[in-house]
Amino acid sequence: MPEPEHTPDGHHIVVNGRKWRATDPLIPDERRSELQSILMAWRRAVKRSKGAPESRQGVQAAKIALGERGTPWWEQTDDERRERWEADVARPDD
Repeated sequence: MPEPEHTPDGHHIVVNGRKWRATDPLIPDERRSELQSILMAWRRAVKRSKGAPESRQGVQAAKIALGERGTPWWEQTDDERRERWEADVARPDD
């Protein structure tokens, strides 16, 4: 899959003409992969549960850890960013 287009400042990606906040580029690759896996598991849980609030909260927690929601990563200190991505993000019960 090709890398999505980024805005000149690198803060957003552009998909089908729409801007989305980019994942924090400082997250180590291994942790980013883990968080993306957790996010996808929660997205599957949302679909299975027909949008149950617990599943939606799981998606929110994963997206915050990735820097895609919450305080923009470019407005956080390096310590705040590290604390955000190192926070425990639960996986759904399968």
